[in-house]
Amino acid sequence: MEHRPAVSALPSGRQGGGRATAAVRLAILDDHEVLLDSLSSWITANATDFDVVLMAPTWLQLVHSPAFPTDLVFIDFQLKEPVSIEARVRTCRAAGAKVIVLSSVDTREARERALAAGAAAFLSKSLTMAAVMETARRVMGIQGDPSARVWRPTPGGAAAHARPKLSPGEAEALRLYATGYSTAEVAAQMNVQYETAKTYLRRVREKYARVDRPASKKAELIRRAAEDGYLE
Repeated sequence: MEHRPAVSALPSGRQGGGRATAAVRLAILDDHEVLLDSLSSWITANATDFDVVLMAPTWLQLVHSPAFPTDLVFIDFQLKEPVSIEARVRTCRAAGAKVIVLSSVDTREARERALAAGAAAFLSKSLTMAAVMETARRVMGIQGDPSARVWRPTPGGAAAHARPKLSPGEAEALRLYATGYSTAEVAAQMNVQYETAKTYLRRVREKYARVDRPASKKAELIRRAAEDGYLE
């Protein structure tokens, strides 16, 4: 295998297409270099509204790169370095970058740690790259790139990422519950009765079920909240 530098700071902007000024500057931190290459290649080919300007296999190489901070950083939850996910997320946020945590360990503890530290989303590595980039667009508050293949409709797939319309109370209950509050604590935070908070959460689950996005389990509900930007 051809050797390449441990950290890659790539030139910002794409050749042609006239989208360089609109592209989101993206950094990827993952200690598996093969995965770094595959993520970058997929995004370059399929998500033209994102520009991978930095790839780093270690935390220090990320933060010491002249390309840092970027607009958005994908961070692998598990790194060999003794730097906590909380420290990594908070450092990126303090520098002005939004963070999406990608992990092969999709546990409640891992998710809650990342989100509590300020990550905009926590995504399982089992998700498709199309779903990851859809979440990235929501996090950055941009519309889908009509020229990107990730946004072309596929048969039977339209409902997979449909976002249900939640009332303000339902959205707030979802946000609180997904960030770790119990139903009773959600009620206290919202200054409503326990049964009211319980009803809000039941309606949220029902609305997600109607668009074929299961949310019956708390882990699933947290994932939906992260995917739809309620945890930014």
